[in-house]
Formats: sequence, C-alpha cells, structure tokens
Amino acid sequence: MRPEVSFTDSTVRDRLKELPPSAKLVAKVLEDSPPLSQGELAEASLLPDRTVRYALNRLDEADLVGSRYSFRDARKQVYFLADQR
Repeated sequence: MRPEVSFTDSTVRDRLKELPPSAKLVAKVLEDSPPLSQGELAEASLLPDRTVRYALNRLDEADLVGSRYSFRDARKQVYFLADQR
C-alpha cells in the first residue's frame, strides 16, 4: 500500500505552487479519490479532456502523479498522487 500524499506536506505544496490552476484542481481531485482515468478526472473536475491531459503532464513533470494500467480495463491508465520519498 502506498503512503498517503497530502497537500499539507510542504514538499507537495512547494511543487504545486508553480503549477497552473488546472493542475492544482486535478491534484486535489486525486487527493480525495482512488486512482482515476483521464476521463474520470475530466468528469470529476469539470475540465475538458485536453486540459486534464495538460494538467497530468505538468503534475508528472513535477513528480507529483503516478500512473498504472487499470485493473478494470487494461487499455486505460489510471492516475494517483505519487508518494514523496
């Protein structure tokens, strides 16, 4: 089981500070949810798919998000906040 990642962690907050609002919203949705696909993130955040994709790329560049293949549908990736070590 992966450690919980929280916005109260100063390392996470520092990395998020420089990111666009869409990335912050996607991170917040991921903080409160189990791993989600890009489509599920778009639905939960009310952002367009393209904006969610951009936000996930920015979060990935900041080492704040991880991904794996979905257990329900191996064609899809699901995303989660990455643990900070």
